[in-house]
Amino acid sequence: QVQLVESGGGLVQAGGSLRLSCVASGRTFSMYDMAWFRQAPGKEREFVVFISGSGGSTYYADSVKGRFTISRDNAKNTVFLQMNSLKPEDTAVYYCAADRTRSYRPWAPGRIYDYWGQGTQVTVSS
Repeated sequence: QVQLVESGGGLVQAGGSLRLSCVASGRTFSMYDMAWFRQAPGKEREFVVFISGSGGSTYYADSVKGRFTISRDNAKNTVFLQMNSLKPEDTAVYYCAADRTRSYRPWAPGRIYDYWGQGTQVTVSS
């Protein structure tokens, strides 16, 4: 079992920045691929970004490419999402997710992740 706890959400003006963190329980964090998803009110949950267990591979949704950066610190069981140039349409609850590493299309946005955090609210005002 892996437990995930997100933090770092908040209210920010358009053009501002936030840094989300997701801390995972357990001692085998590097064996898990991680991803961030988000869900806006009245909309379906959408994929945001993926990072492999080693941190060597990442994949971004087009909507955040060039503005968001994912990273991880396996020694601290933590994955980060640096969000810059935020837009009102980035407003959503952001969730981190974990799944055991795999080699076949690990970055696929439709991948099923086994473990999810409780989410953290990000609100971007115009």
